[in-house]
Amino acid sequence: MADQDLIDLQEVAPSEVGEIDLYQRREKIYTRKIEGYFQRLRLYTGWPLLLGYLLVPWFSLAGQQAVLFDLPARKFHILGLTFWPQDFPMLAFLLIISAFALFAVTTFAGRIWCGYTCPQTVWTSIFMWLEQKTEGSRNQRIKLDKAQWSIEKLARKVGKHGSWLFVGFVTGFTFVGYFYPIKDLLFALTSFEVSGWALFWIIFFTVATYINAGWLREQVCMYMCPYARFQSVMFDQDTLIVSYDKKRGDPRGSRKRDAVPAELGLGECVDCELCVQVCPTGIDIRNGLQYECIGCALCVDACDSVMDKMEYPRGLIRYTSEHQLEGGTTHWLRPRIIGYVVVLLLMVGVFSYNMLSRIPLELTIIRDRNQLYVTTDSGAIDNIYTLQLVNMDTNMHEFAISISGIEGATIIGEIMHTLNGGEIRTINIRVRARPEALEKPSSELDFRAVATDMPSLQVLSESRFIKPL
Repeated sequence: MADQDLIDLQEVAPSEVGEIDLYQRREKIYTRKIEGYFQRLRLYTGWPLLLGYLLVPWFSLAGQQAVLFDLPARKFHILGLTFWPQDFPMLAFLLIISAFALFAVTTFAGRIWCGYTCPQTVWTSIFMWLEQKTEGSRNQRIKLDKAQWSIEKLARKVGKHGSWLFVGFVTGFTFVGYFYPIKDLLFALTSFEVSGWALFWIIFFTVATYINAGWLREQVCMYMCPYARFQSVMFDQDTLIVSYDKKRGDPRGSRKRDAVPAELGLGECVDCELCVQVCPTGIDIRNGLQYECIGCALCVDACDSVMDKMEYPRGLIRYTSEHQLEGGTTHWLRPRIIGYVVVLLLMVGVFSYNMLSRIPLELTIIRDRNQLYVTTDSGAIDNIYTLQLVNMDTNMHEFAISISGIEGATIIGEIMHTLNGGEIRTINIRVRARPEALEKPSSELDFRAVATDMPSLQVLSESRFIKPL
């Protein structure tokens, strides 16, 4: 370090050195209730997802719960289809498609997933609504928290937290109902016969919902959710984001309703801070785009309501792009968006084809490793096989086992088997062939299982037939 740098450091007074607390204590956010176009839109997007989550487990298809993840049996029942562990690559592919769709939407319209359909946002909105119903408006809640404890304060707090716990219990019970038949779970719970593990997970998710939506709220979006951190790399200058029009709004300042802003040297922002008071993450959108913004447009509705009262044009805070804020135009069909859409359509097409061509039947062949072959008294060669036949369909079928690939080969054992929906059957058989039909020491042998009542339901599996050298 140079001598001059040392002199400069020595001349700094201790009072001029400050500390920044990177682990600042959370300040409670008191949000103000606001109505508007985008809040009505959030109802149309959030409520269907919430009702779907709560109601889907109660419906049945073909005698089976519509959605049930049966972990002990290693079977996933989804809308009449049964998926097995061997179908997990399809599930992984579906998750990749979902993630890619989220990235594409983010590039086009920012964090609208967070603002309109994210479960954390939906449940937090419910908890905030319950808070407003039990403790009152924003100003009433602030006064209530500052007031001394009384019967009224205790009643309001008990009502709020009781309603939060009830919503958390419904959420936790429903979640467990996706992994345990929900009607049986309800009967076991009401008759006090519920298992310890089921009760544990209900309590766990009840408490988790209560803490996440009631206490943590914006902390989940700001610090716990990784999407808040990496979503900025998907933005470009044409991405739609909630933005404050600084050129139109600044300088800020209060004024009378009939005042002309230009005559006062002011912009159209009246500095009411209503946009800050309604923000669920407590940010000031007028400071520019921040990673804490979840794109919920509460500030847009709040600002529009003020603009209407002041008889100014709406849109001081609006969904727009950086290009448009700088006086240009938004490019909707840009190469990045087109590329996302093309790749997404290809992935959806591949997934749909695999789903439509999926055969709910599996046949696994295991040769006897202890005895490669058996020579009979007549000179014929026997090989012993263990077949595992899995009926992944929801209906019962009768299956016929046949072989091909070796001329004159026959099956010694039962070839007709009836399996219930979801049943796994282990079958032990022998295959007998004449030595003259075997040209090589190891010959290819195909096993086929065909449903007698549905010929299209069939599967082919390959194995080998061994003869003496």
